[in-house]
Amino acid sequence: MSAQTAGPGSVAPAGPVFAELAGIAAAQFGIYPVVGPELRAAARDAFGVLDLRADDVRVERTWTDGDLAGEELSWSVGFGPRTRAFLLRPRDVSGPLPGVVALHCHAGMKWVGKEKIADGPEGPSPEVRRLRDDIYGGRAFANELARRGFAVLAHDVFVWGSRRFPLDLEPGELSEADRYDRAAAQHEHVVAKHCAVLGTSFAGVVAGEDLAAAAYLRSRPDVGPVGCAGLSGGGLRAALLGAFDPHMSAVVVAAMVSSYRDMLDAHIAKHTWMLYPPGLPRLGDWPDLVAARAPAPLMVQYATRDELFPAPGMRRAHAMIGERYRDAPGAYEAVFADVPHSFDVPMQERAFDWLAGHLR
Repeated sequence: MSAQTAGPGSVAPAGPVFAELAGIAAAQFGIYPVVGPELRAAARDAFGVLDLRADDVRVERTWTDGDLAGEELSWSVGFGPRTRAFLLRPRDVSGPLPGVVALHCHAGMKWVGKEKIADGPEGPSPEVRRLRDDIYGGRAFANELARRGFAVLAHDVFVWGSRRFPLDLEPGELSEADRYDRAAAQHEHVVAKHCAVLGTSFAGVVAGEDLAAAAYLRSRPDVGPVGCAGLSGGGLRAALLGAFDPHMSAVVVAAMVSSYRDMLDAHIAKHTWMLYPPGLPRLGDWPDLVAARAPAPLMVQYATRDELFPAPGMRRAHAMIGERYRDAPGAYEAVFADVPHSFDVPMQERAFDWLAGHLR
């Protein structure tokens, strides 16, 4: 999932109230205008994307797992705990490899980040296995991608895993991880508010950390062209990297694209604050930002039975992105998968093949 769904006691959609408000906002602000290349810089400024670097990079440990070699890395972005990351690559392969920043999802699970999509030496926890079975076809897609001949970086990002906040947990029979995730679900709005009063946004901080991770991966002498891929909240992060990093060679966004206007009002509450950065509707719609990297390569995977996005919104998004890529035939690939919200094995394999074609 992009985020947890609204829980007990949440307010039901207000139907006509929001529709009327949308009409007033559209009349006064001209929301969702037709945009061009200027959107990238304007959105970066509106989001307050932080300029961060991965400093003091350390190799904490190394391991091998059959045909893979792994490194656990850590670095500082200047605030909070050190970021932890896994770098996975085929074992005993020399020469630079194409790189991919593998971006973990939201899924209402903040106890871990990178472990949702990448296995280290310890293997997955029961909570991670449960999530993978639900939305990833039961596998760690970062490891599978590395086996295809890529150098894959999976890192924790702001509020997840090694970058999570210390929170007071209610006692109970649930695991510590599940109790943390329950507490973190009620903390995200606090994070978003703090970011807002500091002149940035939740999306702006996350994007800043992802940009730093991508720059680090490109800096390695054993890595060539770099792309990125992610599902749901990870797809959101991939879209932001694609929009804000001019050196991102290929981008895969899975199950995370719909027009804002079609999400009103039944689908708004289902998503993370990252999907609602300040000012974007006055600059363009969400698909406009996803397509802002045109004519550079972009794959969008739409889950046609996705409970988090409306079908009309996905269709409108595809038409909008296709229009932006009209003069770049073959650079935009849309995949319509008859699945619920997920990045299952066939979707992963389609993405791996596409990345190989654009990064080798």
